[in-house]
Amino acid sequence: MAATEPLVAPHTFDALWTEAPGRAVLRPGVLPARADDQALVRTLHSGVSRGTELLVFRGEVPPSEYGRMRAPFQAGDFPFPVKYGYASVGRVEAGAPEWLGRTVFCLYPHQTRYVVPAAALHRVPDGVPPARAVLAANMETAVNALWDAAPRVGDRIAVVGGGVVGLLVAWLAGRIPGCEVELIDVHVGRAAVAARLGLRFAAPEAATPEADLVVHASGQPAGLATALGLAGFEATVLELSWYGQRAVRLPLGEAFHARRLSLRSSQVGHVATAQRSRWDHGRRMALALSLLAAPELDALITDHAPFAELPAVLERLAAGAPDTLCQRIDYP
Repeated sequence: MAATEPLVAPHTFDALWTEAPGRAVLRPGVLPARADDQALVRTLHSGVSRGTELLVFRGEVPPSEYGRMRAPFQAGDFPFPVKYGYASVGRVEAGAPEWLGRTVFCLYPHQTRYVVPAAALHRVPDGVPPARAVLAANMETAVNALWDAAPRVGDRIAVVGGGVVGLLVAWLAGRIPGCEVELIDVHVGRAAVAARLGLRFAAPEAATPEADLVVHASGQPAGLATALGLAGFEATVLELSWYGQRAVRLPLGEAFHARRLSLRSSQVGHVATAQRSRWDHGRRMALALSLLAAPELDALITDHAPFAELPAVLERLAAGAPDTLCQRIDYP
């Protein structure tokens, strides 16, 4: 056996597959042989996306988006059965010497062990605990959103939607000198998390109007209507939510035109236009991981469960679970 191979041959794995709307199971599998440019990773933790991943779980991906919605290492095809996910943290058990023993992040589905090209791995910095690194994909989305939004020093910024991405956007924006950031959410329980991140919180009816920039991340059409109502004259409303097959009705007949508002989307699949000539996905992810060194971000990981319970966890999240922010899955 080569020196880089583990003492216990990890030939098998278990992975989560969604087989039908609202039904997921754990399936066993056999790992492929590892090529010289690949690494074998044993998973430590993974994170569940409460937005995109639950849309997949519920079967709400529109046929027009089947291609664009594919995750980097997805198996199966939409709508079902499909192995989907993109927030895996693990340790390299076999591969090139420079990777052995490294803690890494990978855009891989929920699976106990996997073989991937080493180029697909991102080193988790020493100052970032593996359990917190499951937030990396969310942080990458938040970074890209602020690149798209281009806030200015001193802006009044409203972030509507206190999920993980919304909280990260608000936390990043709050570090810009002079910016006044307010997090808006219908769930008053998010006020405590906002406070731990140093953010001001308001319910929609009490939110401060005339914002210079509004970021919407609630995933609900009502939240987008709230965002439009908070925007000041010629302000930008940046839409981070993805609605799947749901139609969205907006009050564009009210102040939208008179205030000359701009409504634009941000999506993490492409590096923001302003940065694209100098940044690639790898550099952006390295930045996202480095930003997770802040210990206060542990407040976003509200729930954890063992891998064996993941199918039941998805059912619980799909049914509501408003108090859950990031759901972490721990592996044996």
